[in-house]
Amino acid sequence: MALRVVLCDDHPVFLDGITAALSATDDIDVVATAATGEEGIRLATELRPDLVVMDLGLPDMSGLDAIRRLPGVPVLVLSMSEDDPTVLAALKAGARGYLVKLAGRSEILYAVRTVAMGGAVFSGSVADRLTAFLTRPAGPAAPCAFPELTDREREILDLLDLLDLLARGHNNQRIARSLFLAEKTVRNHISHIFTKLSVRDRAEAVARARNAGLGEDPGRKQTQQ
Repeated sequence: MALRVVLCDDHPVFLDGITAALSATDDIDVVATAATGEEGIRLATELRPDLVVMDLGLPDMSGLDAIRRLPGVPVLVLSMSEDDPTVLAALKAGARGYLVKLAGRSEILYAVRTVAMGGAVFSGSVADRLTAFLTRPAGPAAPCAFPELTDREREILDLLDLLDLLARGHNNQRIARSLFLAEKTVRNHISHIFTKLSVRDRAEAVARARNAGLGEDPGRKQTQQ
């Protein structure tokens, strides 16, 4: 039987291209396509495909949040981003494969078949960086900064570089676009962080985070350049 695949991507040209590439094979059947995270979750829940191919930059929510809400379906990420925080966040969310959108047709077909059958696949550049990250010598364990924050809130503050974006005065819309999150999600996380850290504004949150050793001082970065 053909592998049943749901595609979730908000770029019509790319969606049409990947649909055509997969549908041209005898063993892959694209059963549905979605342009939003909510639609992708609904289709995956109703159709129970063998695989969901997911973009991360969706208009209504982060692809990472969509992956977390999928009903136990294997996920292959196809994204333009391949930075370490994004790749690691996708793996933590439950993705079994990660390719950049510049991957060739044969590489995508191999990844779709492998991930749908229970394997894991990463593009060459992603695999090299994951290997380097996982084999990096472990340093001494550092105390957890701001234990009152949830793991997700700390991830927003540190891992996904919200701290640096706040320091440069980015508004919620720009932060959401940079981090592949819905603007409402960013607004909620920032509100929770302010409450838990007992700070009044972004500047105070940045100052507290810098003092705790999170992030990098933008001024120092510019001086180095």
